[in-house]
Amino acid sequence: MSVPPHRRSSFSIPTPHAWPGARIGIMGGSFNPPHEGHLVVARTALRRLRLDMLWWLVTPGNPLKTGHGLPDLKKRMKAVEALATDPRMIVTGFESELGTPYTAATIGFLTSSHPRTQFVWVMGADNLATFHRWQNWREIAASVPMAVIDRPGWRFPALASPGARALAARRIPETQAARLPGLVPPAWVFLTTRLSNQSSTALRGGALAQSDL
Repeated sequence: MSVPPHRRSSFSIPTPHAWPGARIGIMGGSFNPPHEGHLVVARTALRRLRLDMLWWLVTPGNPLKTGHGLPDLKKRMKAVEALATDPRMIVTGFESELGTPYTAATIGFLTSSHPRTQFVWVMGADNLATFHRWQNWREIAASVPMAVIDRPGWRFPALASPGARALAARRIPETQAARLPGLVPPAWVFLTTRLSNQSSTALRGGALAQSDL
């Protein structure tokens, strides 16, 4: 009989070190490729939430997107490592061993494996805009606090989205962002920051265009 991913032991699926009381941000994505916009999100979360670490969780694939042409996981992890040089940023691909691509299962695994660690789910505003389409999105919001970082052109669509409206009463002021890791979920914050116009889609398009020259 197989064991559900969120109930597997942390000994069977190694994660980066997480100690009791640690404030750790989890930023998941396919990172195809990683870029300055991702780095702005990571740096903003580290600084404004006063995190001890931020894990770049490089995923096998996004259930809401086609995996056609997605580079190998190890190749994408190496690309993230080249970009995320802050020693507080840890690159991991452990989700590939869980046997599920869904964030709810990943968070369930982390919170059961490290029950005394203060995890925060970190995502860009573009992800909040479609958060209501994620599998068990309400379960995610009820499991860990969430930090949403502004992205160009996404602030208003994100804050007007079904997920944001459903969770509006649990949003805390931006000035209290440092409190977020210690709050009982659901709890979330929207953080404004310097914006980068880089996107993975545009970068992939540029690479394809160059390859045609």
